[in-house]
Amino acid sequence: MLKANDNRVKAGDLELKEKVVSINRVVKTTKGGRAFSFSALVVVGNGAGVVGQGLGKAKEVQEAITKGIEDAKKNLIKVPVMHGTIPHDQLAKEGAARVFIKPAAHGTGVIAGGSMRAVLEAAGITDVLAKSLGSANPHNVVKATVKALATLREPIAVAKTRNISLKRVFNG
Repeated sequence: MLKANDNRVKAGDLELKEKVVSINRVVKTTKGGRAFSFSALVVVGNGAGVVGQGLGKAKEVQEAITKGIEDAKKNLIKVPVMHGTIPHDQLAKEGAARVFIKPAAHGTGVIAGGSMRAVLEAAGITDVLAKSLGSANPHNVVKATVKALATLREPIAVAKTRNISLKRVFNG
């Protein structure tokens, strides 16, 4: 999934907070009647630049949430958070969902819709402007948001790559 800057993190001894984004009841009709199962989309983060998303499926809701948390812990990424916001604008796409995230001034807050808000707050981003374009499917919106956060680059890394000063990165 991630290519150039693979910024994965191990769950290890991180203090992670969980947030259930959506729970879906799935019904399978069989010869003997209906079989119910649940899928839970979960986001975990430490509130300091580490976030992950996972999907759990089980016959019980609580078991699905637990499986989702375990899956999310396996998919943690490091996000560059600068003064409570992100370093630059980013657009990402997953399926039919497109998300646009943009840095905001201190005190703005998290201006984002439901699924995106959960991911951004779990990452510890306090000031950001975000817009979900296209599909509102929570699974794809969460995946697109995580993809957008994963592709963010820190200004120091950009300066080193381009062999220019940090001042020039900000001023253009």
